[in-house]
Amino acid sequence: MSLSNADDIALSEISATGPQPPLPKAGLVGRSPGQQAWARLRRDRVATVSGAVLILFVVVALAAPLIQRLYGVGPQQQFQDALDGLGMPLGYAGGITGGHWFGLEPGLGRDIFIRMVYGLRTSLVIAVAAAVITTLIGVAAGVLAGYLGGWVGAVIGWVTDFALAMPFLVVALALVPTVTLRFYGPRQAEPAVFRAGLLIVVFAVFGWTGAARLVRGQIVSLREREFVEAARASGVGLGHMLFRQLLPNTWAPILVSFSLAVPSYVTGEAVLSFLGIGIVDPTPDFGAMIYRSIDYLQTDPTYVFFPGVTIFLLVLAFNLFGDSLRDALDPKSSR
Repeated sequence: MSLSNADDIALSEISATGPQPPLPKAGLVGRSPGQQAWARLRRDRVATVSGAVLILFVVVALAAPLIQRLYGVGPQQQFQDALDGLGMPLGYAGGITGGHWFGLEPGLGRDIFIRMVYGLRTSLVIAVAAAVITTLIGVAAGVLAGYLGGWVGAVIGWVTDFALAMPFLVVALALVPTVTLRFYGPRQAEPAVFRAGLLIVVFAVFGWTGAARLVRGQIVSLREREFVEAARASGVGLGHMLFRQLLPNTWAPILVSFSLAVPSYVTGEAVLSFLGIGIVDPTPDFGAMIYRSIDYLQTDPTYVFFPGVTIFLLVLAFNLFGDSLRDALDPKSSR
């Protein structure tokens, strides 16, 4: 049985080029891992709600001067005429009125709402700056220790273990007042920028170890992969190997580590301020406000309620968003 000329031509083309891959269906477009993670994050209701809360907090912190102008009250402005003879706010619920949304501070008569707005900016600036610095230090140390190994990895490991062995709170209680007295006398008023920078340094000294260990484990698992062997065989330099081959494959855990580090520094800064070695009055701060409210828990519970609930919601939103981000970047982690 003979074939037609058209069939002979078709068979010859198939035998010459091999079987052709199936064409993609119309409307289907390939997505990168980042696009897939973003799609999973958008479908997560917890991530959507927590992300919206975080955006609200960030916008309020950035727009603090504008809110002050619209609100008409400054963070240091006192309203002594709205206090009674014992220094307690007049009226109900700590002096909440149309002009003072969250009431007034007992004793000084400062507006709680506007001080919380500026306190939110203080906490976020310190926490985000500390998280960025600790992440950079941890990533650099983890990449070098994981890829180079040998005596470099051993030294970095010893330094990491030493930093982990030091009690953070005890060292901070001793270090912050000592350094402050080194630059400013007991009767000198220190600028708020100095104390904020000092807290960031303290967090950086202790906070880089978690990111370093995480990145080191990732690099150790990657350095024997085929693409690393191929890059090493082609003679690429150390910088190209670290920043072009290894780090792009570890950005997901680094991003998750950063998102979870910010809330820990928010609470850490509040604790240090509560103990009197963090941000000090008159700079607005959540920890300092909660410390001042301890004496008024029975007579004015709203004073501790508003800053306490705000810092709780801020930390909770960061933690929930960090967990959702981890699940979006690594779907297997939720199984």
